Amino acid sequence: MRPRVVDWALLALVVFEVVSGLASFLVGRPEGRALFWLHGAVGLALLGLVVVKLARVWRRVAEPARRQPGAAISVATAVAALAAVGSGVYWVMAQTPVGYPSGMILHTTIGVLALGLCLSHVALRYKPLRRRDLRDRRSLLRLGGLVAAGAVAWGAVEGATRLASLPGAQRRFTGSRLAADQEDGPFPVTMWMADRIPTLAPDRCHLAVTGAVAAPRQLTLSELGALPQTELRAALDCTGGWYTVQQWQGVRVGDLLELAGVEASARYVCFRSATGYRWSLPLAEARAALLATQVGGQPLAPGHGAPLRLVAPGRRGFQWVKWVVAVEALEEPDLGQWAAIFTSGLGRA
Repeated sequence: MRPRVVDWALLALVVFEVVSGLASFLVGRPEGRALFWLHGAVGLALLGLVVVKLARVWRRVAEPARRQPGAAISVATAVAALAAVGSGVYWVMAQTPVGYPSGMILHTTIGVLALGLCLSHVALRYKPLRRRDLRDRRSLLRLGGLVAAGAVAWGAVEGATRLASLPGAQRRFTGSRLAADQEDGPFPVTMWMADRIPTLAPDRCHLAVTGAVAAPRQLTLSELGALPQTELRAALDCTGGWYTVQQWQGVRVGDLLELAGVEASARYVCFRSATGYRWSLPLAEARAALLATQVGGQPLAPGHGAPLRLVAPGRRGFQWVKWVVAVEALEEPDLGQWAAIFTSGLGRA
């Protein structure tokens, strides 16, 4: 392949891997499993392309007399790319390490680092694609062949994992492993970014139901307990690499919205945490969600979001807002939630 085709293809695949990997954190339903499969296949195609690149430039890097400025960044970029792919495959097959940082977190961190190094390498050695590069059918066909080989290799990884009965054979489609030996077992207490477990006195806790509603409400925990209680079995799938399936009990969000008289103009529902964190769901989805007070027949522990935690089936764990203190009906999307996920908990004891 033409050198410039290889270089720009490497950048394109690294960008795709980081974007698709981060986008997969928003996918919690089986219908989205194709994104995870594509991420794995392109990752192995990236591995092949790095090998092609190294085979072409290795002598220039290894021999001091031929070494060019920026060689250290070139080597670091290749190492990071190989480590990102290797850590991803290892996590998929072995599902280790667990705890914090898990194999999933390590893979994500290395992948983002690889993108930063790749962009630095491009800035140092910038060579734009030329028309003759794009017209080289042989190079483009070889590139397509590498991507196809990546898809085949990913299928082989999946098959080998199942045939060898490796831990990864039991993973969820998101790549997450079961948090305990069985469903309904104990599951980890995790914090999002700078969040800390807040101190919430039950007798002083209120849930505000506001926004596009006819009759805003302030409900105590006792008043919430007097409302119809609903049980819901749902999988909590954490982007840290684990999942648990539990029986949750609490109040349907739809019942709260009806109690407050949600307006016809409402389109979304925002759930706000005592830490400043928040996330919103489309109205129809929010109606079916649960504000849980119990899990597995026991009251929620503070680390799991007591006294109120959002249970949103089909969403990833970071979207299951903990320590909910307000439910707000919105007429427009809450774009500020994307900033809140990075700032919540900052400056709080």
